[in-house]
Formats: sequence, C-alpha cells, structure tokens
Amino acid sequence: MNKRKFDPAPIPELVMGAKNPAALSVCKDHADAVYFSLDRFSLRARAKDITLDNLDVFVEQVHDHGLHAYLAINSVIYPDDILAVKDVIEAASSAGADAIIAWDPAVITRAVDSDLKVHISTQANVSNADTANLYKSFGASRVVLSRELSLEQIKDIRHDTDMELEVFVHGAMCQAISGRCYLSAYLLGKSGNCGECSQPCRWEWTLHGENGKEIDLKGKYLLSARDLCMIGHIPELIMAGVDALKVEGRLRNPGYTSTVSRCYREALDRYRDGSYTTGHAQELEEQMALEYNRGFSTGFYFGVPGPEGLAYENNMNASPVRRQAVGVVTNYYPKQNAAAVKLMEQGLAVGDNIIIEGHTTYLEQEVRSLIVEKEDVKEALQGQEIGLGVAGVVRENDRVFRVEHDLF
Repeated sequence: MNKRKFDPAPIPELVMGAKNPAALSVCKDHADAVYFSLDRFSLRARAKDITLDNLDVFVEQVHDHGLHAYLAINSVIYPDDILAVKDVIEAASSAGADAIIAWDPAVITRAVDSDLKVHISTQANVSNADTANLYKSFGASRVVLSRELSLEQIKDIRHDTDMELEVFVHGAMCQAISGRCYLSAYLLGKSGNCGECSQPCRWEWTLHGENGKEIDLKGKYLLSARDLCMIGHIPELIMAGVDALKVEGRLRNPGYTSTVSRCYREALDRYRDGSYTTGHAQELEEQMALEYNRGFSTGFYFGVPGPEGLAYENNMNASPVRRQAVGVVTNYYPKQNAAAVKLMEQGLAVGDNIIIEGHTTYLEQEVRSLIVEKEDVKEALQGQEIGLGVAGVVRENDRVFRVEHDLF
C-alpha cells in the first residue's frame, strides 16, 4: 500500500447535495454542509420536497445537526421571475440560510443586499482568478469552479485569488461545458438551464457516416460521460488549496447520499490523521460503486478525458445493485413495529432485503415477517396488502423497494 505522507494543510469542507430531510438524516454525521434547492429556480426542477412553506424548518434541521445550509438559485432568471426570486431570497434570509448558490447578477445583487453570503455556481464557468476576483467585487465569498479545469489550473487560480474555492469531486458529469447543454431543449423543449434536462446524452445513439449510412455500434451510449470520482486523490486536492469538496446529487436517493458522504468523510479524516492510503481509497471507491453510478473517471483533473471518460457500454447504471419498486406504505403501527404495505409492482418474501424511503424516511432492512389476512406467510404476491415488520418509523405513502444484486 502506498501510504501518503501526512501534511497539516486545512481540511476542506465536505458539501453534500440533499433533496429532502431523509437525505439530510443520512449524511448529517459525515458532511459539513448540504446544498439544496426549492421547487423553483434551480437546475433540479424535479427536486420539489423543499418549498417556501417548509424552508425555515429544513434550514433549522440542518443547523441543529451542526451543518451549513446552502440554497441553490442557479437557473436562468427571466423578467417574469424577478418578483418571485425576491420572495425566495427574503425567505432564505429569514430562514437563516448560510449562503445562496447563484450566477445570475440579478440573484447575486439581491442576495448581497439581503446580507446573504453568495457562492458562485459552476454555471458561471469560473475558469480563472480574474473572474473569481470579479465576482468577489460583486460581494461573493466563494466560487464553485468549472468542472473542466485541471488540478494544475486550480493551483494557478488559488495562487492569484483569496476567494474561497469549491470544486466538484464526485457525481454526474455533463457532456457540455459547465452544464450549459441545449440538447434537451432542442429535442424535447425541456431546458437543462432551467432545471428540466431530460438527459438525452444518456440515450442509446446511432452513428451515421458522411455517406449517410448507419454504422452499427451495437447499442453504444455515445454521449454518456462517466461519473466523477476523486476519492483516490484527496491529498492532491487538499494540497491544491481548495476550501470545499462538493458531491453532486440533489436528486440521488438517500442510500447514495449516505454511502458517498461516509466514504469521503472517512478519506478526509484519514488524511487528517495521516492514515490515508491509495489502497484504502480504492476500497472506498469499491463501496461507492455499489450505489448508482455510470462508471468512474477523474474528469478533467489530470487532462482532457478521452474515450475512458465516456460510459459507452452502460445503460445509465453500472452498479450491480438494483432497486426494484415493490409497493407503498398505507399505514404504520408503532406499537407493533409494523406497517401495512400494498404490493403494487411485485411480491415480497421473507429474507428479501428492502429499502423503505420517503420525504423524511430512510430504512434499510431484511424482511423478517410477513402477514397476509392475519396469517404468517413466507411469501406475498403482487396485489396483496401485507403486514410488514419494520425496523423504524415509517409513514403513509413511503415507497418500498427490493434490493437485488446482478450476477455477472
């Protein structure tokens, strides 16, 4: 094992994406901060669990866990949006959000006027120190650097600015520079710059030659970039002088958030105490590979990626672990530690591994008991309503998934 020499450089803040209280609950012991969005003005329009009505409650929960709360307002802002943006910023200020993630000057100026810290979104494609310093003159305190920078370029930027620098270290990569993709808008009328990307880059494409003939590629995913994973290069990132490490994933399930936050926290802690090794980092990467991913690469950190940066072979998920929808919780009985579940998609059997997930719920457990019509059974069928022993609190409308491993 290649043991890295311990260096007392400051440990960067670990910033995790969180879509709801359930995701917060599983990363609270690992992250230093979470970033999230409302049901408007972000690049994740499907993230609708946090709204103006519950923003203050969510921020309070984040602070109760000792974490910072960063609200993303980073979509394109049109004239008709200005008044609503003002309402969101006022709500964020009232709730005590620690920073706004933005790139549109309309959002930046209003946030600064409300005495909110501003982190410049990666949508701004900040790729040099002069641009970082310009945003500092606007009142921003941090920039989330472009994902297309190399490690050496980040070091150069660090040398020429005292702005806080945040970099992405894990998660989905866009095939367009800083996420400025127009393919979804062109094909389907759903703009990625307004949070509605339909991810056509993840589709199976065909290739046509100059003569118009189709080239048989046997189902290749020609535009699908691998996910970023830099857990094997924590020392290099720290020595580059970055202030925060960011994990993409405001729409990922809490199981992903839990595993990835735990692994990066462990890597950072090991660097701090001098026990970080490349061998252990590889073990952590293997654990993260069991969660949803498209295969891993180091993105642009060590040069412009070639074919190794694309996931030609995989249909979205390279993980051998699959979540199969099973049913929905219809009632919870705390005295019995049990839930009523309607098996809508498929059946369940004793011994199955399951996940129960909802807005505020995340449980992983094995099925230990099943009841159908007051009788203990070993297996229940699709369409039946069952009694299921549960290992914690669940809620009506929580979803139940079976966890399966592909055999390769």
